[in-house]
Amino acid sequence: MLAPKLLIFDVNETLLDMQPLKDSINKALENPYAFDIWFTQLLQYSLVETITGTYHDFSEIAAGVFKMTAQKLEKDFSDNEIKQILSKISELQPHEDVPQGLENLKEQGYILVALTNGKPRVALEQLEYAGLSSYFDKILSVEVVNKYKPAPETYNYVTKMFTVANSEAMLVAAHGWDITGAKRAGLRTAFVNRPGKSLYPLAESPDLNISTILELANSLNR
Repeated sequence: MLAPKLLIFDVNETLLDMQPLKDSINKALENPYAFDIWFTQLLQYSLVETITGTYHDFSEIAAGVFKMTAQKLEKDFSDNEIKQILSKISELQPHEDVPQGLENLKEQGYILVALTNGKPRVALEQLEYAGLSSYFDKILSVEVVNKYKPAPETYNYVTKMFTVANSEAMLVAAHGWDITGAKRAGLRTAFVNRPGKSLYPLAESPDLNISTILELANSLNR
């Protein structure tokens, strides 16, 4: 496989360990599955926004969906309480393989871009807190196109920015839906097999199926 010119990284769960946010949500809602319910609905309603041609930023959707989840579990929180519970999103550490993996890829000369559904400010805060921001040539949010991944416009925006063909770019993600979207937009893909994550069985296979970012660096070593 010819090496791609551009590597586009999903952020949450792919690079960053979301356990602190998971703990915060599960504790507040007193349910070990609360985070999973919330996160699934967060993705669902972000797609509702895109499909219906509207746009609210990811933080707004996250708070709204948290209210829905709380109602489902017969809990009630003020807006300030919800903001505090969800604030852990900016205090996540990287998975242990990530810093060295990104450093190796940077040394190999790859263009590295972070692309997230989150707000631009939150994305920057996250990657600065995790000590990863310096590895990236750009930190981008889907807010630039007002459509959420996996809409093809989100990936196309990045490849056009760097003047590369979609086939010369690779999305790196731990989410089957993200991999599916990028693959169908013509990008190459690398699925990071984080614990509890799986590929969509009705989609095309990714170009790489790896366990860590270090493994990605080794696979793409040029």
